[in-house]
Amino acid sequence: MSAFAHVTVSRVERYAGPIFTVYSDQVTMSSGSTAGRDVVCAKGAVGVVALDDVDRVVLIRQYRHAVGERLWELPAGLRDVAGEDLVRGAARELAEETDLVAGRYDLLIDLHTSPGFTDEPIRIFLAREISAVPEHERHVRHDEEADLEIAWFDLDEAIAMIFRGEITNAAAVGGLLAAARARDEGWVTLRPA
Repeated sequence: MSAFAHVTVSRVERYAGPIFTVYSDQVTMSSGSTAGRDVVCAKGAVGVVALDDVDRVVLIRQYRHAVGERLWELPAGLRDVAGEDLVRGAARELAEETDLVAGRYDLLIDLHTSPGFTDEPIRIFLAREISAVPEHERHVRHDEEADLEIAWFDLDEAIAMIFRGEITNAAAVGGLLAAARARDEGWVTLRPA
């Protein structure tokens, strides 16, 4: 295994927006040559596997323009509130997207969504001790969230949906598989939130 350091020798900003920035980099390769790589630098995200006391998980289905489809996903969102703790951000997303709160959060997994072109990380929490947000405190949803579908699935059924190709969102696939494994191991693999 080579100990060669890959060094970014130049970077050109191609686009800067509110959610991500795109750069074209020139990077040294193990062979000693230099290659071009486009990189999307993103804010990062948080997601939640919310599991009730009878082993059901809440999923949302919303329109995703990049793929032109409505996808089953975990409640999740960008880390776009300055200074917000990751658990607090996950709790906010859970409440905004599903009208639910959790009494307990554990760290489930960290993953990179598509490291071939983006640095975007997502931290996924397991939320338990689930209850409803009071009606008068619920978030008003807009844009893609305005018509999102909220549904409960048995965790094992959600896993089956992955293998049938019905759940394809990377964070949902990773989070659900990790939750099922953690459950099967008696929750001993969970990390403190």
